[in-house]
Amino acid sequence: MAIAIRRIINEDELSNSVSIIRDSFGTVAGEFNLTQENARTNAAFIELEDLLKMKENGIYMFGVYKDEVQIGFFSIEKNENDLYYLNKLAVVPDQRHNGYGQQILEFVFEEIKQAGGGKISIGIINKNLVLKNWYIKFSFTETAIKNYPHLPFEVCMMEKVIITSV
Repeated sequence: MAIAIRRIINEDELSNSVSIIRDSFGTVAGEFNLTQENARTNAAFIELEDLLKMKENGIYMFGVYKDEVQIGFFSIEKNENDLYYLNKLAVVPDQRHNGYGQQILEFVFEEIKQAGGGKISIGIINKNLVLKNWYIKFSFTETAIKNYPHLPFEVCMMEKVIITSV
């Protein structure tokens, strides 16, 4: 089934997105014993203010819709040169395993390609092997393992080269 992907621009859409992100990342937080105390910055604990700050910083946010009901979210952030970050890719638990993640990635790859980007980077929980292997299936490669003092897990940085036509 096809989905619709649209830019999120108003506060009502951002407010709805908070629930989508929390529901989606909540399953991972449960699996890895993440709490607001040990992983405050994890998307499972996101607040509307966090999304408003992202908007102020020029980060593009997108809603994923099935039959006009939002079932997902993600953001794309331009870094230096031709590098882009994909953040907070979320699909609500009861809509997973239907190919929506692949459709989202294909959309993201095309957006970055159209913007002249050459690389996309993501950061995930290193021990989340299911997610890591899913990204590898789409040609992401591991580039670094990082430790952050505010997180109780290692972060696996992954990148994919976006092939642009000549």
